[in-house]
Amino acid sequence: MFSKIRPKNLLFIIAVVAVVAGVFDYQPLWGRISDFRPWNLGLDLAGGTVLTYDIDVSQVPAADQANVVNGLRDVIEKRVNLFGVSEPKVYLEQNGARERLVAELAGVRDVNQAIREIGATPFLDFREVVTSTSSGMGASTASTSLVGNEGYRFIPTNLTGRYVVGAQVSFNSVTREPQVDIQFNADGAKMFEALTAKDVGKPVAIFLDNQLIEMPVVQEVITGGKAQITGNFTLQAAQALAGRFNAGALPAPITLVNQETVSPDFGKNALDAAMLAGIIGTAAVMLFMLIYYRKLGVYACLALLIYVAITLAIFKIVPVTMTLSGIAGFILSIGIAVDANILVFERTREEVKKGLSRASAIGEGFKRAWTSIKDSNVSTIITSAILYYFTSSFVKGFALSLLIGVLVSLFSAITTTRTLLRVFER
Repeated sequence: MFSKIRPKNLLFIIAVVAVVAGVFDYQPLWGRISDFRPWNLGLDLAGGTVLTYDIDVSQVPAADQANVVNGLRDVIEKRVNLFGVSEPKVYLEQNGARERLVAELAGVRDVNQAIREIGATPFLDFREVVTSTSSGMGASTASTSLVGNEGYRFIPTNLTGRYVVGAQVSFNSVTREPQVDIQFNADGAKMFEALTAKDVGKPVAIFLDNQLIEMPVVQEVITGGKAQITGNFTLQAAQALAGRFNAGALPAPITLVNQETVSPDFGKNALDAAMLAGIIGTAAVMLFMLIYYRKLGVYACLALLIYVAITLAIFKIVPVTMTLSGIAGFILSIGIAVDANILVFERTREEVKKGLSRASAIGEGFKRAWTSIKDSNVSTIITSAILYYFTSSFVKGFALSLLIGVLVSLFSAITTTRTLLRVFER
């Protein structure tokens, strides 16, 4: 793709991209220009809390346990988002035969409030809807026609999640569209029948944790304790709705079993130490290149600075949540980027010793070194991908930063360094 661009023009483009990336990377300067994509710092750098909960599914039928657990995770993730936490993470992890729920809250100020809010049992309830005007409902008769909650007043009823046996996704026998089936117990069936008899042609609001999740219109009196919510659901949307019903309906309490807190001061100290380590490591590598390869080392150092600027910019754009492990992966990728230049320069030296001109030796050096560079980088990419998909979040940060760094290093070695040499070593 770049072979058709004149070397001087390509070098100019690379230089402009590197300068823009450098400004974007330096947050004190970039923050004055735009609020787009500030750095996302993880718990170990920004401080915060990790909360680990046991999920008790002993009272839940085995067939519904996965649905309940996923529903709980969905509800608690929404609760965490209300704290305004930067890049919160809520995920499930296996602990022997049991699953645990983990909430990572970077920069959270009131840990006790977070614990209270997260630990509360999800509450599902049904409410009557009173419209401000008779025309507010429109002419729709679909059983799941959603109506905006502006202009409506919601009246609580005694029908809550404790009367719901469960919910599951099924498919309409005619249209094959996904729908959600709800099953009430005996008392709930009577209450739901009375509610639907009173509100035929009107919507009934369904709330979870005081958040409106659905407002279907009642088409007829529903008896027998079974109800269906139909409409233009995707399968994923229907599964999510069923999960929310089950989270609020079935007994699956969570218990806080571990709390780890990282103070903001410790995080700042760790960040400063990581940045200092990165600067010293990069400077040491550049000094080695200058001493050992001299003029070629100058080009390698310029290429390395461009590499660092572009890679960090990609981290911010993705965005990658920076942690100590992620910074370690990035510093390691710097060594890999330099390794590619070393392979090229050593091959170039061999060709010069054979009597080739400097320009021909450089071209042959890149050609002969490419196989080794490709093989080593591909193996690192495969390893990083395996670590990312099959390990915990701590290792994932290292794997992701290393993966991005290696991909950019291929561009840096083959395009940036080669363009510098083609322009200045004619």
